[in-house]
Amino acid sequence: MAPLLRLDRGTLVMYDVPPPVADQFTWDARSQSWRAPGQAYRDIVEAMRVSGLAFRDEAGGFSKLDLGYAREVTPYPHQVQALAAWKRAGRRGVVVLPTGAGKTLVAQLALRDTPRSALICVPTLDLMHQWYAGLVAAFPDAEVGLLGGGSHDEHPLLVSTYDSAAIHAETLAGRYALQIFDEAHHLPGDFTRVIAQMGLAPYRLGLTATPKRSDGRERDLDQLIGPVVYQVAPEELAGDTLADYREVVIRVRLSQAEQRRYDECIALRNSFLGRAGIKLGTLDGWKQFVMNSGTPQGRVAMLAHREARSLAYGTEGKLRVLEEILANHPAERTLIFTDDNAAVYRISREFLIPAITHQTPVKERHGLLEKFRSGAYRILVTSRVLNEGVDVPEASVAVVLSGTATEREHIQRLGRILRQAQGKTAVLYEVITEGTSEERVSAQRRGQWKPPGPEHGYGDLNAPY
Repeated sequence: MAPLLRLDRGTLVMYDVPPPVADQFTWDARSQSWRAPGQAYRDIVEAMRVSGLAFRDEAGGFSKLDLGYAREVTPYPHQVQALAAWKRAGRRGVVVLPTGAGKTLVAQLALRDTPRSALICVPTLDLMHQWYAGLVAAFPDAEVGLLGGGSHDEHPLLVSTYDSAAIHAETLAGRYALQIFDEAHHLPGDFTRVIAQMGLAPYRLGLTATPKRSDGRERDLDQLIGPVVYQVAPEELAGDTLADYREVVIRVRLSQAEQRRYDECIALRNSFLGRAGIKLGTLDGWKQFVMNSGTPQGRVAMLAHREARSLAYGTEGKLRVLEEILANHPAERTLIFTDDNAAVYRISREFLIPAITHQTPVKERHGLLEKFRSGAYRILVTSRVLNEGVDVPEASVAVVLSGTATEREHIQRLGRILRQAQGKTAVLYEVITEGTSEERVSAQRRGQWKPPGPEHGYGDLNAPY
């Protein structure tokens, strides 16, 4: 009898493993069977097909779809190139496009050309509903479902939050032939990576403005989705797909009193780090610092570090520069970004500007964004909650008063103002404090783009997926 391949809670199971796929499986003494992660499904099936081995496949429960694509939109050249590169890579891989460059359309074209059951994962409920509306408009004859925010559908096209898909990863594993990961840099997290690891999906598409993560796990995307198959930087699309833009860095100085206190705090912190043998600048170094902050001396050093950071990020000089920037752009829609909520609320109070933080209720945030889009509110101040998943094409000016060292955050904040509009020229102001660690942070988040990854042969849509 031909060997049987079946699925058990996100794990592929065989009792008789043919030699061509023996290296994919591990013996499980508890169940007296051979097991492999769900994501190995394509490699296992293709290896047995190449070897001419007959086998029974009860693992994949994928369905072929008649989607009836309804959008009459001519893709930009970079979207056509991205889709072609993904196909050449076997319909597996990550596409890196700036915010506003039309990643969603690339995904819809991939769905059109890969008419199989598909799971689309997004990081927020707002994005989930945006994707749902776009898919319903693009594929009016398809059943589109939602998973998350109180919805629990089982449709052949399913849009889910990462959290909900991870919770239900075992039951979703064998249903979807195509997995699409929007903001794909979220996938390698400890909790969310099971979506890809358990999923059988032979076709996988990742979409992101930048795959980089602070923990370096972006390299795991190669295994979870596939390599970067197409990448383009914002400046390559400016004036064509994206609005023309310029970036302006403004440096301010601490006052004499602020500088004295900053130097005192840094000296106190560095003295402790030297005695403890801790080197900041790496994730491990920061973890050691946090662990040691439980001691009396470590706590003093951590408080000094935080005070120095607060001085650099919240100097009075930045507020004077902000006032000047706002005066120089009296009519443009403007977004102000900071790194912490305290600065958001201070600016909101002193400049009488509406604020959005993670503490803002969903309905209130929706109302504020609608008023911003309509022009009732011309300026918004926020921390990190508008970094991704928000479409505000009306915004043309962004002011970054503070932020993290990640290149992703810089690209995301720039992306908030790059949506094209007639006659629009966008400006990103970055205000940094001279003579502080903020200069290094600014340099880090302005890292150089990496070249595109390799491209391979076409994926076989006639395969039994």
